[in-house]
Amino acid sequence: MKIAVVSDTHNNMANFKKAIEWINKEKIQLLLHCGDICSQETIDEAEKIFDGEMKFVKGNGDYNLDFPEKMELEFNGKNIAFTHFPDIAKKMAQSGKFDLVFYGHSHRAWDEKVGETHMINPGELAGQFYKPTFAVYDTVSGSLELKILEKI
Repeated sequence: MKIAVVSDTHNNMANFKKAIEWINKEKIQLLLHCGDICSQETIDEAEKIFDGEMKFVKGNGDYNLDFPEKMELEFNGKNIAFTHFPDIAKKMAQSGKFDLVFYGHSHRAWDEKVGETHMINPGELAGQFYKPTFAVYDTVSGSLELKILEKI
């Protein structure tokens, strides 16, 4: 089973829509958003077109959105946590409780190992500082793919 992970959309619905359309085509049923989606309107629009379930955490740009700062879940035998902030992600990864910890905020795609935990930033969908990217993690094979939006 695959999970799509996005972050730092910053209301760029055109990019988010393109990513969601690809995610739908791949029949991925869970999308984690690591913060800074920035508006309820963007959420509403995304929920209209996404075929699966979306989960959100609060980023520093999500002023009026009522999301938790971090979220933990078990998915297909993997313990997963996600947040917006790298410092919180690092603490969660250091706890040793999780197989994967996803985070955003820096807008830069990154994958590092903290103990036995993969700490992963999917990059940004907004395209503000870097090319728009998102991540796909396969819980069965353990593979992680960075998807560059302009190449899908």
